[in-house]
Amino acid sequence: MKVFLQGLLFLGLLSACGSSRPTTAGGSESRPGNASPIAYEQLDTLVVTPDGPGEDEKEAASLFDPVGYRSSETQKHDLLHTRLELAFDWEKEEVAGKATLRLKPFFYSASDLVLDAKGFIFHRVSLAGRQDTLAYTYDGNKLTISLDREYTREEEYVVSIDYTARPSASGGSAAITSDKGLFFINPRGEEPGKPRQIWTQGETEHNSRWFPTIDKPNERCTQEMLVTVDTSMVTLSNGLLVSSTLLPGGKRTDYWRQDIPHAPYLFMLAVGDFAVVKDSWRGIQLGYYVEPAYEKDAKAIFPYTPDMLSFFSDILGVPYPWQKYSQIVVRDYVSGAMENTTAAIFGDFIQRHERELVDVLTNEKIVAHEMMHHWFGDYVTCESWSNLALNEGFANYSEYLWLEHKYGRDAASYHLLEEWAGYFSQARNTTHPLIDFTYDDKEDMFDAHSYNKGGAVLHMLRNYVGDAAFFASLKLYLTRNALSAVEVHDLRLAFEDVTGEDLNWFFNQWFLSEGHPKLDVSYDYDSQRKEIIVSVEQSQTGANMPAVFWLPVAVDVYMPDGLRERHKVWVKEREQILRIPAPVKPALVIFDADHVLLAERADEKEAAEYIFQFKNAPHLFERMEAVSVIDFYPELTELLPLALRDTFYAIRQAGLSYLSEDLPNADLVEQVRNMAKMDPHSEVRSMAIEKLAEWKDEEAVRIAVEAMETARPYSVISAALQAVAELDPKAGIAAAQKLEGENSEDIILSIGSIYADGDDMNRLAFFASNLEEVDGYGALSFYVDYQRLLVKGSMDEMKGGAEKLAAIAKNMKQSPWRRISAGKAIVDMQAACTDMALASANAAKAAVLRETASWLRNLFNEIKSVETDEQVLELYKQF
Repeated sequence: MKVFLQGLLFLGLLSACGSSRPTTAGGSESRPGNASPIAYEQLDTLVVTPDGPGEDEKEAASLFDPVGYRSSETQKHDLLHTRLELAFDWEKEEVAGKATLRLKPFFYSASDLVLDAKGFIFHRVSLAGRQDTLAYTYDGNKLTISLDREYTREEEYVVSIDYTARPSASGGSAAITSDKGLFFINPRGEEPGKPRQIWTQGETEHNSRWFPTIDKPNERCTQEMLVTVDTSMVTLSNGLLVSSTLLPGGKRTDYWRQDIPHAPYLFMLAVGDFAVVKDSWRGIQLGYYVEPAYEKDAKAIFPYTPDMLSFFSDILGVPYPWQKYSQIVVRDYVSGAMENTTAAIFGDFIQRHERELVDVLTNEKIVAHEMMHHWFGDYVTCESWSNLALNEGFANYSEYLWLEHKYGRDAASYHLLEEWAGYFSQARNTTHPLIDFTYDDKEDMFDAHSYNKGGAVLHMLRNYVGDAAFFASLKLYLTRNALSAVEVHDLRLAFEDVTGEDLNWFFNQWFLSEGHPKLDVSYDYDSQRKEIIVSVEQSQTGANMPAVFWLPVAVDVYMPDGLRERHKVWVKEREQILRIPAPVKPALVIFDADHVLLAERADEKEAAEYIFQFKNAPHLFERMEAVSVIDFYPELTELLPLALRDTFYAIRQAGLSYLSEDLPNADLVEQVRNMAKMDPHSEVRSMAIEKLAEWKDEEAVRIAVEAMETARPYSVISAALQAVAELDPKAGIAAAQKLEGENSEDIILSIGSIYADGDDMNRLAFFASNLEEVDGYGALSFYVDYQRLLVKGSMDEMKGGAEKLAAIAKNMKQSPWRRISAGKAIVDMQAACTDMALASANAAKAAVLRETASWLRNLFNEIKSVETDEQVLELYKQF
């Protein structure tokens, strides 16, 4: 049977495989050479052209159209230093600023200066220290200043600008949902329980909404920031805090200075009520800024920060190059996180109590990602947004490197599968080169290509050149290009100078072309010639995609006695046959045995080969692949006991997912009981408890109750609570009541589900008090459970709950998830009322229900009428 192998399949293991032809891909270290006596049979010597003339040809031509080409910004002036003096009008959401900019012409003499400044009011523009003002024009986006004379590149000058900035949203992207640049959060204190904050988000070119600058990634300057705030507020900015000066009227001015130049999009500022937990690393200040309620959890929220700084400094051969490293969590952040130099900002989705973070790697990966940017992005910066993968690809790959270092290759490989899945999902609809000079909007570059594919391509490059050359090349790239802007050829040249090899073939197909190979691989054995036959066909098509990828590949051959022999080969043809000498028919052949190729692959194996593979092949992918096809090969159920004992948690989870709904043999039941009691990973333990409840195992309630009393991770307690409620509803209600005070979304959701299954209207108070404690998919689940209970109550209770939901749905300051969830819950209530009216034999009751349904529909229409987010409105069309 031919099985399609792609990262997306493996990630779907726990929800079980659904198609008749599943899908993977492939990873680690050594270069193809001429060590193996392998014969190549070339089947296709023709020049292969992709399908589709006409429009595809026009698209290809447009790549070289200078009108469509996204060039780096021409540097007419060099911005050397920026000094900002800032104060804030919270009521009006305005910034009162004075910017003092030191510049000089880049090369050609100049008598005027153009600055980016969006939505400003200017009060005075002059040369610093001069009384006379300079003439200027302003179009709302660009400030053009007429200098007092022409300056040469040898002459510096200093411009002083007094202004008021009024940041206002005018767009955004999927990655960065608003481009205000500077955000006031709950500025007038109108949202009870929510902190008042100011924070900034400069990438891509949004910092020019709160200070005038040359807002391009190929600019770089030092900075000073003097920030005047109430004495109750904490501030954070780039560089070091030089001084804090108390002022009359309960004010204070904090003076921050960044002495090492960096790009304007990396300037940052945060103001608010933060707890600051201090740490240090090799004499460098570290700071963890969180809301006061999370002060004791700060080091868990930003886990292993000193260890990561050591690891990345050592592996890159370039010590962390900045004066300090601070990390801060803010509310309502418009991006996941941002690598502002020395002061990274994170959304509050990472702000959790330590017990909620057990076995959760999200925080570690995002901390690693933003930290790695301090080398790739901050220290060496992409010269244009077309080259964004030089920033994001490395930051993405840092996650793999950290997981590999901290938890081993299995954990890193599983993460790589997730990254592949994200890229393949996007590539089904659209592909573009990693280095894309023809994007429609620079914000479009923040996608699964720049991130996921960027990291995967670096992993392939590491595998090809080997670890020693890979990290030596990165060190050369960083040191040669320190504090400067780069393009992709700077990276290629660093690798070529270290390895001595022309690597245009690699960079052309993976960085400058689009797409990925689609491979059909099959195996046979020629008993007469004593040769293994591996047939490889590339089938990818597209005008801007290589018809033939050059693929250095490791092929592992396993003999029946378990001995393995590795062969390093090249695939360079559209159709190619590899002949590998072997004295007997092998038990297994693995193509791309390092599992590094970013490729869709159809691979043909029999059940016996998958069983052998699981038991003998060393890579996580090979065990994952074998377990993932259990639905297609009944013989593979013999692997389940082995999967449940696997060293990696995701394999154990996969094994649990394939256990039958019917009670299995006693040995398997006992194995699952032991997993429910003591598996080292909370996700596996939770899943084992769920499986016992599904079987209605006689030990399930006792094990679940014990877990609620002894387990530390909230996820295990939540699974145990639900198991008890399912098997003993009365005990479940009692347990839920005891847990109502736990500040955990997992627990809140479980309690909500239990209460919604009952009919005690006193439980509505629990829902009402927790509506703003959940978000994301959690909000969707919790709000639906709320309405499930509401529709069992009186009309007054139903309307009162609906009004609470509507207040959330109409509040544009609430997260989109909460608004959508509240809107959906109201629509579900309307549908329930309509159904109850139809089913009711009481005419008067039916009339009241129909009236309530109509009222709920009108309420939902009101919600739609005030909604401003187009994506939310698009989703509302489905309700």
